[in-house]
Amino acid sequence: MFRISNHYVSKIVFVLLFVEVLVLIGAAYAGAAVRFMELGQPASFASMEHPDHFLTSAIAFAAAIIFSMSAMGMYQLNFNEGLRNPFFMKLMPSFVMGFLILTLVFYIAPDLYFGRGILALVFAIAGAGIFTARMVFFKTSELRFLETRVLFVGSGPLAKECSDLAQNNVSYHRYNIAGFIPSPTEELCVPSNKLMASREGESLLSVARKHGVQEIVVSVQNRRGGFPIKELLDCKLQGLKVTDANTFFERETYQIRVDSLQPSWLVFGGGFDQSFVRSFMKRAFDIICSTIILALTFPLMLGAALAVWLGDRGPVFYSQERVGEDGKIFRVHKFRSMRTDAEKSGKPQWAQQNDPRITRVGNFMRKTRIDELPQILNVFKGEMSFVGPRPERQYFVEQLIEVVPYYNVRHSVKPGITGWAQVRYGYGSSAEDALQKLQYDLYYVKNNSLFLDVLILIDTLKVVLFRSGR
Repeated sequence: MFRISNHYVSKIVFVLLFVEVLVLIGAAYAGAAVRFMELGQPASFASMEHPDHFLTSAIAFAAAIIFSMSAMGMYQLNFNEGLRNPFFMKLMPSFVMGFLILTLVFYIAPDLYFGRGILALVFAIAGAGIFTARMVFFKTSELRFLETRVLFVGSGPLAKECSDLAQNNVSYHRYNIAGFIPSPTEELCVPSNKLMASREGESLLSVARKHGVQEIVVSVQNRRGGFPIKELLDCKLQGLKVTDANTFFERETYQIRVDSLQPSWLVFGGGFDQSFVRSFMKRAFDIICSTIILALTFPLMLGAALAVWLGDRGPVFYSQERVGEDGKIFRVHKFRSMRTDAEKSGKPQWAQQNDPRITRVGNFMRKTRIDELPQILNVFKGEMSFVGPRPERQYFVEQLIEVVPYYNVRHSVKPGITGWAQVRYGYGSSAEDALQKLQYDLYYVKNNSLFLDVLILIDTLKVVLFRSGR
């Protein structure tokens, strides 16, 4: 893993993305070359009237397909699936979406259009190229040299959780667990045959080198008495990667684990960028995105409003108080998706998956996120951002603050129409669900950037396309 604007990015995914960009640009040139040969013309781009336009066209083609594949979730890898059905189920829709995007691009910039004959060949070659690239990629990923050999310092519950995470990771990173260095202050929660007993006088560095360790994960909850800080420093100075459990969890799950989190890690760990530049860029991003979405979806919003009214002749909009940035109360606006008597008892209730209070029209709007569109008005007013933690009702916030550690941290930024927790986790109907979503929200608050906002918008499109609304 490496970081782009504080967000962890898998090296494996980055390499795959880079290779497929080259494949797609190469497919554009190969398609043009084949078309020239069919027409009996020399396959020389220097003879074209605007060769620089063709390069731009090739880049536009690659960008459209990569965006579409991202929206279909094709870069959220699962090595257990490999090239089985999910790959084909997503590749064809990706190409259809890419074609629609290109149609819009060519309409706006007709000079970039390189003809139907070339375009058909380009898509055919690109499909074969992407399949070949993925086949080579998944076969290569099975090789052991791509694994990271890891050693865990600790043998208690935290070490077990981290090792389970490493062992069951089927997406972005593969680990080979060398073993565990036991801690005398912890109960044994890991397999005893994986414990590493060092000979008297043998250092942690020697043990790590003897077993070919590349990374050491410090997974000891109680670091008092006998904690090998000097030996860990020696390992780091000799080129071994040393990672603490909180960072390991953040890197592998894109969450911040709160039950064993030390406040000092949040204070000194970096992130939490609330600078003027970041705030200005985010506000500009919000205004631009909201304006574009409002322009594109205004006819859809009119249709949704009519459908809600025809459903039961009740109110079209639903306004509710929510907790925003710095704990300030504001009213959020949505298309009404529940019956008018949804809370006839007068007591707030958690929204649940397959909630019987949701109307038929409301169920469709929730799955496709149409019910959220009126919140664009909240974004224009500056009460919300386009991307951020989901705003919650004060009744639930007061309860969650009491039982969920660090819950108030999510109120240090503006709430959003969509967010990291919404695209990564399902409906929340309990304090446990709120804890899981908070761990995603904390990751966003700590690592928020324009880059991460764009990734969340792409993931939101995937949620809408597959009707897996949160």
